Amino acid sequence: MERPIVGITMGDAAGVGPEVVVRALADPEAHRISRPVVIGDAARLRRAAEIVGERVTVNAVAGPEGAAFQHGTIDVVDLDCIPDDLPFGRLSAVAGEGAYRFVERAVELATARRIDAICTAPLNKEALHAAGHRFPGHTELLAELTGTEEVSMMLSAPELKVIHVTTHIGLVDAVRRIDSGLVERTVRRGHATLVGSGVAEPRIAVCGINPHAGENGLFGQGEEEEKVVPAIERLRADGIDARGPLPADTVFFRAVRGDFDLVVAMYHDQGHGPVKVLGLEAGVNITVGLPVIRTSVDHGTAFDIAGTGTAGHESMLEALRQAVDLAPTREGQEGQ
Repeated sequence: MERPIVGITMGDAAGVGPEVVVRALADPEAHRISRPVVIGDAARLRRAAEIVGERVTVNAVAGPEGAAFQHGTIDVVDLDCIPDDLPFGRLSAVAGEGAYRFVERAVELATARRIDAICTAPLNKEALHAAGHRFPGHTELLAELTGTEEVSMMLSAPELKVIHVTTHIGLVDAVRRIDSGLVERTVRRGHATLVGSGVAEPRIAVCGINPHAGENGLFGQGEEEEKVVPAIERLRADGIDARGPLPADTVFFRAVRGDFDLVVAMYHDQGHGPVKVLGLEAGVNITVGLPVIRTSVDHGTAFDIAGTGTAGHESMLEALRQAVDLAPTREGQEGQ
């Protein structure tokens, strides 16, 4: 079985993306487990290599077929769209446009099966908007580019996996949007992802919406009974081990303890907070439901430290590992 080809988007060129990409690909493990190729800007990566002090060769290629795939060399599909004088740490529409184009090209390559998975460095939503691309984040952008009607965000840390029913919308809007059909589809996407990664019978905990999961109607207006319980009943009838609705104030502890393989969070902060408490360097963002594999670091562009060479690459390397784990198997193509 051959190492999968993973396309790594460089992210916002004014953020820490170029630095964490260089550091991750300078790690021998990156080439041991995969054949990585960056979709980004070669000159920016060379500057990032100087900043972080890595002695690597940046090899600009037209496509993954021209990549060397050797440790010590960073192959990059060079879109050559970042000015040399673009400052680090400042919001830039130019960087936002570049980040969009990197993702767009990665999707084209993945759809054409020229790469096996996509791994993304962080983009900046405000910069993306300044460039005219009105998406809340990577998840929604990837759904649009692949023509996917509905996807889910999954956060994965070594001890905890969380999938979200809603993500980048306000809390009031999230409660309004949640219905039993959306809960059911989210659980099914999470279940399929875990089964595909080798968990034969995933144990799935489904959070409530209100404190104490409503406590039998004491809190809220019956949202659990209306929006969550019917979904769990249908899932269990199909043999899926979904349990709940469970109180969110204890379920994440139980999952880390080993009681569950996946927690279903109802809204953004309900799921993000517990994962990030475990450490930003350990978390990985996975978009579930796309026709292509996509993983990402679970941190932002960190403008406050961009260009200083101090950003850690652990989350990027972990995102690459998980892209490899999820990618389809290639046979007989290495070295061609």
